[in-house]
Amino acid sequence: MASASSHDLLRPVVLGSFIVMCVLGTFWMYYTPTANRSYPCPGVLSDGNQTQPAPNQTPKTHDQHDRFQTEDGVKEAETIVLIWMWPFGVPFDLNSCASFSIKGCLLTANRSLYNKANVVMFHHRNIASDLSDMPKEPRPWFQKWVWYNMESPTYTQRIPGLDHLFNVTASYRLSSDVYVPYGSLVEVTSDDKSFELPKKDKLVCWVVSHWNPNHKRVPIYNELNKHVKIDAFGRHFEKYIEDKAQIVSSCKFYLAFENSIHQDYITEKLYETLHSGSVPVVLGPPRQNYEAVVPKDSFIHVDDFPSLKELADWLIFLEKNETQYLKYFS
Repeated sequence: MASASSHDLLRPVVLGSFIVMCVLGTFWMYYTPTANRSYPCPGVLSDGNQTQPAPNQTPKTHDQHDRFQTEDGVKEAETIVLIWMWPFGVPFDLNSCASFSIKGCLLTANRSLYNKANVVMFHHRNIASDLSDMPKEPRPWFQKWVWYNMESPTYTQRIPGLDHLFNVTASYRLSSDVYVPYGSLVEVTSDDKSFELPKKDKLVCWVVSHWNPNHKRVPIYNELNKHVKIDAFGRHFEKYIEDKAQIVSSCKFYLAFENSIHQDYITEKLYETLHSGSVPVVLGPPRQNYEAVVPKDSFIHVDDFPSLKELADWLIFLEKNETQYLKYFS
């Protein structure tokens, strides 16, 4: 079963998971050999083996941070991860390290610890266009800056001055230094209850909060709706809901349509559908991209069919063939 990744702008569980992964990534960068890896530090100019500080970079000094260089220091030192800006201005619980049984790290939003922080995290959507909310003090030599973004390129504004400013990327992209998916699958254990399919009283459903005729998903929905009944909810349809999970679980199929099509951009729509016991009909990156994160027979891709009429016919066929339908949950 999939564990649903909650996301309404970005909810604390996703952000907390990101921070923990970032901390782990930080440990990896500091405590393992880096001979074959390069993490450029903005403002540092290298001349052979000599490192010279640039205007926005403080020189390396032998202070308490040198203990990160030694094996003994690794066990004793505390890695400080500073959240420079709350994503979307929404604060959340900072006990993520303890929650994941990670020792030796401190999560904080206290900017006064900037000069001691090993990692500083910046949420792209909260960076001012004039960079006025970025740190004014020089960056310590040991400090890594993390660029964090969960929006697709369509909804990511390019901000002048950010090029070559960060050491680490953290996003939904599989190629990110710190991979932060919108959800994940977990292994079924002997302690888990046997899967019971929720009762279904609808064939196809869609809950959409962002209706935009320019989105690819809108004409696809309109055409598909001509061939199979779709129960649609949201402001555009003047049908509001209080419990999305309950709606999704009552449908045999759910339209997990992304608002923009980009590599690796697979959001909570997929994971929430699986978690709710429905079969996702996905619109997003190619099938191969989805198969990299969930079993290939657990979803239906719009591109699997030459036409939307044929997709609709397949959904109607599955409605009448329970054995075939249940294969998506095996």
